[in-house]
Amino acid sequence: MAHVDSSLSPKEQRSKNIQRIWMVAGLLAVVTAIEYVIAFTIAPSIYRNIVFILLTLVKAAYIVAEFMHLKHEHKYLIYALLAPTVFIFWLILSMLIEGTTIFGIRFPELVM
Repeated sequence: MAHVDSSLSPKEQRSKNIQRIWMVAGLLAVVTAIEYVIAFTIAPSIYRNIVFILLTLVKAAYIVAEFMHLKHEHKYLIYALLAPTVFIFWLILSMLIEGTTIFGIRFPELVM
């Protein structure tokens, strides 16, 4: 729920809320446009994929903060949600790296 300023009239508060919604939509549109440009104009490479994934994560974090109102919560709740997420990403990354290494050792003729 949006923060309500008691010094503003209902009409002014509504106008302020609408302005905030358009600002959020504009920011998400800009990040999406940058993702689009990166995805369809730059040649495929690991660096393009990393930048694309990072921009997607930034956009996802902003969506969670704005639309799920997480940025207005206490820091301990944010840390309680963020810590397991970081560990899950670390687990996935470490398993991919380990799996690639084991695959390369067992089947060296298939590795480039």
